[in-house]
Amino acid sequence: MNTNGNAYTVIYTTIVVALVAAILAFVSMALKPKQDANVKAETISQMLTAAQFYTKDECSAMGNDKVLEAYSQNIKEAFTIDLDGKKVRDLSTDVKNIELQDGLKAQNKNIKNGKSADLPVYVFNKDGKAVTVVPAYGAGLWGPIWGYIALDEDLQTIVGAYFDHESETPGLGAKIKDDPSFRAEFIGKKVNLSGDPVFSVVKVGTATDPESSVDAITGATMTSKGLGEAIAFWLKAYVPFLSSAAPAHECCGGKGGECDGSKPCCKGEAAGSCKESAEKESCAEGHCSKTAVTE
Repeated sequence: MNTNGNAYTVIYTTIVVALVAAILAFVSMALKPKQDANVKAETISQMLTAAQFYTKDECSAMGNDKVLEAYSQNIKEAFTIDLDGKKVRDLSTDVKNIELQDGLKAQNKNIKNGKSADLPVYVFNKDGKAVTVVPAYGAGLWGPIWGYIALDEDLQTIVGAYFDHESETPGLGAKIKDDPSFRAEFIGKKVNLSGDPVFSVVKVGTATDPESSVDAITGATMTSKGLGEAIAFWLKAYVPFLSSAAPAHECCGGKGGECDGSKPCCKGEAAGSCKESAEKESCAEGHCSKTAVTE
């Protein structure tokens, strides 16, 4: 064959391209199990960080095997719920059932479109107490953002949070992941089970419900806005579950119960967030008088 001819050039180029493609495909297949393991370990480390088992740096130093072991040792139960808050199915607590970022993206679309959703719930045992971790997913300035919010046994008080992103601006929007002081703002805050939004990320000094909001990151308006919307959107989807699964309270005669006038009223409309009241005033049908509550 004439090596200077066009036919030779075409054949040679085709063979080289096919050979390179085959090598790349083989390498990709060979590396996929390790890549999947890395993604799964990273997801678990984010949940463990949100639940305050470890700092993110500690998880990174542990390595994949230790992270998976920590999950297995501390997970109590895992299951999914629908948009009515009803349990759909139990998940094995095995690490293979962890919902990864792509799964959250799909569920995000289902919630928005009003389709049947299958939302994951992870319950950990930490120091003898149940810590419930739920995800959030949305859009930042330049790409997807996501994270995990850990709730105390009352299923309303936030005990920790962790957030991540695909391509937010370093030093600004990327602080949702990189700045521990921002994540620390969430600790002790409450999910507003009877409000809308159920939680907010707002400009400094503009909070109308300080108990259920944190300050936005200065200079990262759009990322903060996207994160706030993602958190509010996902937590709202979980409200039916959080309200129904929350333990009974003393006020209002217990969760959703009739008030008999002998116990303090609850703050807000639903018997889910209790505050001590200076006066033991009666409530009706599980609802409470806002004016009767002492903050």
